Amino acid sequence: MALTQENNRFPISVQIDVAWSDLDTLGVVNNVIYYRYFERARFAYYEKLGLIHSMLSQKIGPVLAFSSCRYLRSLTWPDTITAKARVREIKTHSFIMEFAIDSPKVGRAATGEAVVVIINYTTGEKVPISEELTQKIIDIEDTQRFLKASQPPDRECR
Repeated sequence: MALTQENNRFPISVQIDVAWSDLDTLGVVNNVIYYRYFERARFAYYEKLGLIHSMLSQKIGPVLAFSSCRYLRSLTWPDTITAKARVREIKTHSFIMEFAIDSPKVGRAATGEAVVVIINYTTGEKVPISEELTQKIIDIEDTQRFLKASQPPDRECR
């Protein structure tokens, strides 16, 4: 299921101070640090979903299967960035997240994507995303509109 939403709406955002130690020898934020910023936003989303609790109590939770980053502008120190997260699509065992990093100094500095798979940590097996988790995502994203890629549109039978 793909969520339909406006292009700039990210329901989760985290303010992060750029640290001097985030810089590389050229004086810009090192490329690996962008992934750390995405991680902070991703875990803020997990917390809002209650996934941290299920990870600890039920041994069921998220695993990052894929991530990417598109670097748009260099970040420097000092700065305070906003790392943002949203869910774009819900699949059977996974969901696709999108990220953005915004800076008051340079604007949109990066965008990213991640595939998050829900697994049983004891068995290592994938676990279907529950209706409860799906509903929590819908509530966070504040939308009821879905595109169901796996199902044909409903048709009336005559």
